[in-house]
Amino acid sequence: MTAAKGPASRPASSWLADSVLYHVYPPSFADSDGDGIGDLAGLTERLDYLRWLGVDAIWLSPCFASEFADGGYDVVDYLTIAPRYGTNEDAVALIEAARARGIRVLFDLVAGHTSHRHPWFRESAGTPGDDRYIWSDRIASPVREWVPNLGERGGFYRANFYPAQPALNFGYARLDPAEPWRQPVDAPGPRANRAALREIMSHWFDLGVSGFRMDMAYSLVKDDPGWVETAKLWGELREWIDREYPHCALLSEWGVPKTAVPAGFHADFFLHFVGPAVHSLWDNDSGTQGPWTDGRPCYFDVDGRGSMKPFLEEWREVEAATAGRGLAALPSANHDFSRLVCGPRTRDMVAPAFAFQLTWPTLPVIYYGDEIGMRYVPGLPDKEGSQADITARQGSRTPMQWDEGPNAGFSTAATPDLYLPVDPAPDRPTVAGAQADESSLLHHVRRLVELRKRTPALGTTAPVRVLFQDYPFVYLRGDSHLVVVNGRREPAVAPLELAGVRPLAVHGVEVSDGEVRAEGFSYGVFEVL
Repeated sequence: MTAAKGPASRPASSWLADSVLYHVYPPSFADSDGDGIGDLAGLTERLDYLRWLGVDAIWLSPCFASEFADGGYDVVDYLTIAPRYGTNEDAVALIEAARARGIRVLFDLVAGHTSHRHPWFRESAGTPGDDRYIWSDRIASPVREWVPNLGERGGFYRANFYPAQPALNFGYARLDPAEPWRQPVDAPGPRANRAALREIMSHWFDLGVSGFRMDMAYSLVKDDPGWVETAKLWGELREWIDREYPHCALLSEWGVPKTAVPAGFHADFFLHFVGPAVHSLWDNDSGTQGPWTDGRPCYFDVDGRGSMKPFLEEWREVEAATAGRGLAALPSANHDFSRLVCGPRTRDMVAPAFAFQLTWPTLPVIYYGDEIGMRYVPGLPDKEGSQADITARQGSRTPMQWDEGPNAGFSTAATPDLYLPVDPAPDRPTVAGAQADESSLLHHVRRLVELRKRTPALGTTAPVRVLFQDYPFVYLRGDSHLVVVNGRREPAVAPLELAGVRPLAVHGVEVSDGEVRAEGFSYGVFEVL
């Protein structure tokens, strides 16, 4: 079974630079068969909405066969779609239907570990000398990452996250005779795993997948100071992709674009748990919590207590390291982190955050439902490993809210059978309601997406120059377009020395008499005359 071959595609580095990505959490997006869990056929039925919104590519969280101890990030079979999401034929139908609408499909690939139910692990757990995984005859360091093996082999295996996720062996950058489980990166086990990565990716590339987001990309080679060996691994894989599948993209969950992009990725995500970038923009210390929470206010703080300085400092380093080589991806949220609408922030306050995301020279990634203002829902029970210590990720994974019908149009299943409860708020937004209201957040986002796509100066390649760093945040793109963003409740004023501007997308911002005036939670995009 092979997806239909079309005309030669643009190189990945080209199409990705022009894209707006949309992140789908599969069990929560659209249920076509009434079992309470989203599926690929449901997503296919909703592609016209995504085309209307203007997105260019969809990234799906893992949809491969899994035990679902960690929401699909514990893979049992990399070459088979999880039955609850459909079949491989459904995946091809989705890819082809999306392509017909000008939308690419990217899958999530968990490269660093499998499920303990994977045939590779079952074989390794009972076979001394099989080193596809990392084995020790004693509890090693760090202790919390080693799990007793119940197979014939005995001993302990190293896990990456939960005990159900044994780490694949890609070797250690540093060896130690006192720790014989450390193998070099070119040992047979690591070589077999590198070869398997190519086989998995080739399988799905040949079926029409346009790229992969690589989960925990930084974690493959262990004890790797400066990620030197890890970078070599990904660099070699990128060379292979450029040679065999030049139209396909490689994105990473690394969180350090200044390292990941030079290592070989087309793009790397700013992440909430690495560095200050996401925190300093829209983390208001509500919703998901974790050891990374620093308690400092963000720029899009309702009361305006934040600063753009931490983000700009990080951005300048990233810009210098990635220029001409790849992109930094900026998500509105993700399946592990609070939505934009969270805590004191309501959906009426987040349009300027989208204005920033869609006019800054990063790769914008919209998390499903953020465009209508879906909120982080607190107090939900754990679902498939979503409660990670104190981090309640389930609040960002609730069903997509399509309309005012039962279960918000997500599923015809009985309410108790839903994957997660629908947001119970009586004023919850829906796609249907937002489409019917020209003043809704959804229409703001759609207009901004459309403006970015028809204005190259607002994309990833034009230079950016900051004119005013406080409230409002004011910057030029390519010296031809002015952007003003005020992320707080109070109005703000900034000096501005420009001969004249023409409004393109304006919400509560005025430019006149040598200054710019921005109402609370406002934005403006202007052409410089």
